[in-house]
Amino acid sequence: MADKLIITLAQLNQNVGDLAANAESVRKVRAAAMHSDLIVFPEMHLIGYPPEDLIQKPALIERAAHEMQELAKLTADGGPALLVGSVFVRDGALHNGVALLEGGRIAAVRFKYELPNYGTFDEKRYFLPGPLPEPVLFKGAMLGLPICEDIWHPDVCRHLAQLGAEIFICVNGSPYEIDKDVLRIDGVAKRRAIDTGIPLAYLNRVGGQDEIVFDGASFVVGPEGALWIQAPDWEEAVIHTEWNRVKVGNGHRWRCQAGDVHEPTEHPEDIYCAMVLALRDYVNKNRFPGVVLGLSGGIDSAITAAIAVDALGPERVWCVMLPSRYTSQESLDDAEGCARMLGVRLDTIPIEPAVDGFAEMLAPVFADRKPDLTEENLQSRIRGTTLMALSNKFGPMLLTTGNKSEMSVGYATIYGDMNGGYNPLKDAYKTTVFAISEWRNRARPKIGLGPDGPVMPERILTKPPSAELRPDQKDSDSLPDYPVLDAILMDLVEQERSVDQIVAEGYDRATVERIERLLHIAEYKRRQAPPGVKLGMRNFGRDRRYPITHAFRTA
Repeated sequence: MADKLIITLAQLNQNVGDLAANAESVRKVRAAAMHSDLIVFPEMHLIGYPPEDLIQKPALIERAAHEMQELAKLTADGGPALLVGSVFVRDGALHNGVALLEGGRIAAVRFKYELPNYGTFDEKRYFLPGPLPEPVLFKGAMLGLPICEDIWHPDVCRHLAQLGAEIFICVNGSPYEIDKDVLRIDGVAKRRAIDTGIPLAYLNRVGGQDEIVFDGASFVVGPEGALWIQAPDWEEAVIHTEWNRVKVGNGHRWRCQAGDVHEPTEHPEDIYCAMVLALRDYVNKNRFPGVVLGLSGGIDSAITAAIAVDALGPERVWCVMLPSRYTSQESLDDAEGCARMLGVRLDTIPIEPAVDGFAEMLAPVFADRKPDLTEENLQSRIRGTTLMALSNKFGPMLLTTGNKSEMSVGYATIYGDMNGGYNPLKDAYKTTVFAISEWRNRARPKIGLGPDGPVMPERILTKPPSAELRPDQKDSDSLPDYPVLDAILMDLVEQERSVDQIVAEGYDRATVERIERLLHIAEYKRRQAPPGVKLGMRNFGRDRRYPITHAFRTA
């Protein structure tokens, strides 16, 4: 019976569906950690998480089983055992599980018991729950292997403790949400450890996957709730933890030697890092050479350009100014200043020739109509078409720059400024955009590739937002001031509160009713919007799924 164990926690990025690359990452970590007894990898590491309907392909399941057998063969050399997550088939049903690979074989498999089916998760669509798991005996230690959601409910850990588990090792694919890191440790992991008297090692993956991003921040907590180790967030890390069997009273317990505790990234840098990492992985994993975006001189496009530079480096970011007759010299100067600060290429393509061409083309059928929103939207669509032409011709992905406040109320032009392949600001309200912009202008993110100094002229942070689609236009002409709008939207979208409840907080009824109406009728636009990173609990698309056609109102 061993009195000491070296357990290595491999906090890695994954590429969904690239089984060969994910398996190779296992081999690389093992080759560099031959002193370890056990190396642990994140939830479904072999396939990548979440695989969504890809998991229904028989060829993927067969290949996963083959790769798992090949990884098991590695352990025949007597070196480190491996704990690898994947999909498993039992009696014709799919299970989310982990396999202990030891001695050249699959020594044990444990299935996930609690299947999340809310928010970004729909695991009941794909998997059947396993039975309540039993501990696994490894070198004299009884390991409890709850998987992600299993520790968010007390039953699995209590069951494992009753059967003699001495160490919990929990593998996870836990997406980032604002303040979720605190909830994971204080609200969940420490409670399970204290409740059972058993230390818990929590391993999370890191990296972006379409609209969700994983922040890592893996940790180990003791049976008294002490935080023994915490890995950095937003980057890959391989953490070697040393466990010793110590005498306690008449028995023995396993304790982890205290190690580095990396403080979680503070707000709002955490939001900014989520945007950067999500965009970086989306562009790189989809093999785009870089990105192109319209730089208007406003705050949304300025911070999007900064996020892109921090994600990809300035050499892979192309900014384009698309002025019209309504574009102010101030906006031209601010866009140029922003591009210069970021070190990116900036081209200027005036849209007036196309605007005049459309005006002439449509004149016969528009003859008896006064100019209105139609002409404003034409300008936006001309810009969107121009940027898509650059993307098609030269290859960079077009970034969209609209924020959640605008998308909530439909203050965006479909097939115009909504054009693009990805939107870093999709789940960021306008007040959040201001907060991260002010922060980025005085600080640099820990994972950023951009400049140390300011990334936009100070005037961009202070001038009133404007689409500049008509003379002297301001966003406040059409919408409440953003602090008021965002507060109402937080109630309507994030909290699902009724008009009466929001009015009771002191807001004007007519304003709240109007915002609720705009929120509902803009659903068709959001269905056609590009993906963007999830930041809160109720992002559009993965979390908040409303019908386009419905008549219900809370007023």
